[in-house]
Amino acid sequence: MTEAELSFPMILAWAAPLFVICVALEWLFVHRKKWAGRYETRDAFASMTMGIGNLATDLLFGFISLGVLLLAWRFRLFDLGHSLPIIILALIAQDFVYYWKHRIAHRVRWFWTAHVVHHSSEHYNLTTALRQPWNNHFTGHILLSLPLVLLGFHPLLIGFVAGLNLIYQFWIHTEAVDKMPNWFEAVFNTPSHHRVHHGTNPQYLDMNYAGIFIIWDKLFGTFVGEQDDVKIAYGVVKPIETFNPAKIAFAEWGSVFKDAAGKDLTLRQRLGYIFGPPGYSHDGSRQTSEDIKREFYARRSEQDQPNP
Repeated sequence: MTEAELSFPMILAWAAPLFVICVALEWLFVHRKKWAGRYETRDAFASMTMGIGNLATDLLFGFISLGVLLLAWRFRLFDLGHSLPIIILALIAQDFVYYWKHRIAHRVRWFWTAHVVHHSSEHYNLTTALRQPWNNHFTGHILLSLPLVLLGFHPLLIGFVAGLNLIYQFWIHTEAVDKMPNWFEAVFNTPSHHRVHHGTNPQYLDMNYAGIFIIWDKLFGTFVGEQDDVKIAYGVVKPIETFNPAKIAFAEWGSVFKDAAGKDLTLRQRLGYIFGPPGYSHDGSRQTSEDIKREFYARRSEQDQPNP
C-alpha cells in the first residue's frame, strides 16, 4: 500500500467550525446561568489563540513527526491495511498509546514543557480543550507512536484516529455535564473523569490520563472518581499567571533551560531538571506531584488517628 492509495479526511479541520459553535453555545448558556461553568474573557481568548497557533505549527512543522513515522514504516513487520475493522483496532491501539504518552508527559519535564500549556488555564470549559502547545513536533513525543507503525498501522491512519481521539476529548472539557450513565462512566472518559485530571487538588494530581477509554486508568492504577465534596482547583501547581499566548507557549521551556543552566550543578542534577518529573529540584526546595500527594495523605492519616 502506497501513500497515494491512502486518503483520510482532515477531520480536525472539518470539526473546527463545530468547535466554535459549541464554544459559543456554552458561553451563552453559562453567561445566562443556565449551565454550570465559568468563562473569563481573556482566558478564553488565550485558549483559542493557543488552538490557532497549534494548527499553524502543525501545518508548518507537522512534516517532522510524519517524516519520522514514514521512515519507520519502511521497517514495519506487517501491513494491516485500512479496512473498517483495522481502523477500529487502530483507534483502540492509538488510545492505549495515548494513555502512556499522556502519563509520560506528566512525569517527564521535557514533555511537560508542551503539555503544561493545556493545563495552564484556571478555568474548565470548552475553550480549555483548544489550549494546545506550539512545540509538540520538537519534543520527540512522536517516537512513542513508533510501535504502532512497526506493527503495521500506516502513519496516515494513525494520524486519522489520533484526530478522532482529539475530537472525542473536546466535549469532556466542560462543567456543564455532571455525570453520564453508569455504564458509560465505567468504560469511557467523561467530563467528570477529566475534570479530575485537570485538578490541582492533591488527591487528583496526575490521575485519569485516558483519552477515550477510562479503562486504561482502571487497569494501571491511575483512576480516581470525582468527589462531590471536593471543589476542584483547576490549573497547574505553579500558576503561569499570564494571558499572553507566547508566554503560555514557551514559559516552561525557559524555566527548564534556566534551571538546567544553574551554577554548581552536577551533570545528573542538570539532567534531572530536564528529564526528571515536574517539580524536581536538586536541593529538595520544590515538590513533585508525588511529594505533594505523599504529604497530603500523611496529614490526612494523622487527622484520622483517634485521640488518646
